[in-house]
Amino acid sequence: MLNFTVEEYKERLEKTKKSMSEKGIDVLIVQDPANMNYLTGFDGWSFYVHQGVIVFIDQEQPIWFGRGQDANAARLTTWLDEENIRDYTDDYVQNPVKHPYEFVADIIKEKGYDRKTIATEMDAYYFTAKCQERLEASLPNAKFKDGNLIVNWVKIIKSDTEIEYMRRAGKIVERAMQVAYDSIDIGVRQCDAAANVFHALISGTEEYGGDYPAIIPLMPAGVRTSTPHLSWTDEPYKDGDTVILELAGNYKRYHCPLARTLILGNAPQKVKDLAAVVAEGIDAALDIIKPGVTCEEVERAWAKSIEKSGFIKDSRIGYSMGLNYPPDWGEHTASLRPGDKTVLQPNMTFHMIPGIWLEDCGVDISQSFRVTETGVELFTTYPRKLLVK
Repeated sequence: MLNFTVEEYKERLEKTKKSMSEKGIDVLIVQDPANMNYLTGFDGWSFYVHQGVIVFIDQEQPIWFGRGQDANAARLTTWLDEENIRDYTDDYVQNPVKHPYEFVADIIKEKGYDRKTIATEMDAYYFTAKCQERLEASLPNAKFKDGNLIVNWVKIIKSDTEIEYMRRAGKIVERAMQVAYDSIDIGVRQCDAAANVFHALISGTEEYGGDYPAIIPLMPAGVRTSTPHLSWTDEPYKDGDTVILELAGNYKRYHCPLARTLILGNAPQKVKDLAAVVAEGIDAALDIIKPGVTCEEVERAWAKSIEKSGFIKDSRIGYSMGLNYPPDWGEHTASLRPGDKTVLQPNMTFHMIPGIWLEDCGVDISQSFRVTETGVELFTTYPRKLLVK
């Protein structure tokens, strides 16, 4: 069963083709799992082998290609006709002699595009140097371009259905955050609290279940909070620990991230001071969000707010997010940072996460939001403050 109407998938495809046409591209090979899903609905944990979608500028449907045993996943989850589902035999898998992109090249030759301009997602996580090498060697008469982020920029403005999925993800992550708060305490093993959080993220709410997030729950404690991307250990929580919680609800692959910082017992005063600064800065940045404002203006409002505190943040404070697969829920397009002149438009969605990390501790407080016609819609209402226990 499709998560969207066929008409919506076709609209996405036409917008992608329009961008291709503007860039002089005849064929776009999409291997990013989120972009595959966006254009066709394909949903399977098979991105560890080479699979993708081939978009031809003048064809009504794209072609899905992948491993033979995954072809039924395409039949079950996409809107594509049978003739547009092409699978390769298993001797292509992890074979030093044969390569799946030779199979892709044969499809392009069959369709008569082997002398056209072909673009690939050159910076996508699952598109390797070997893919590009074999493709170019198999299509010596084609011209190649970088088609990275073409689909990403198309999907930066969400449909009403996508927004509803993200609202549901927001409800899921709020429940998971409360489970985290209830589970973490002095003497409790970190891994046991993490297990409860995972259960909450996947079980979802009574009305709808959750999916696996693109990033594991990030739950560092103690000195490990001095860096953002660590998770739990099997050590027990101690009196005075700071615990950072960066979680994401996921509904039909659409994410809503939420980060909070929790302190246990006699936590350092500087953590409390830092949390107050971060929360105030988020409020200031949210206050100016509306269509027509640029990403860098949002960051500037944050920076002005924290200026008086003496704390410094030298990394972006947020990014566009939504539909994705591991290893990231970000869309790799617009960022809330100096120099990004992307103009906010209705139904753009962002995760604002202006974390600050010091030598021995850190604070993460975040807010996921949608740009509306007149301002901002918050996907979560969980208290935006330091959590104390």
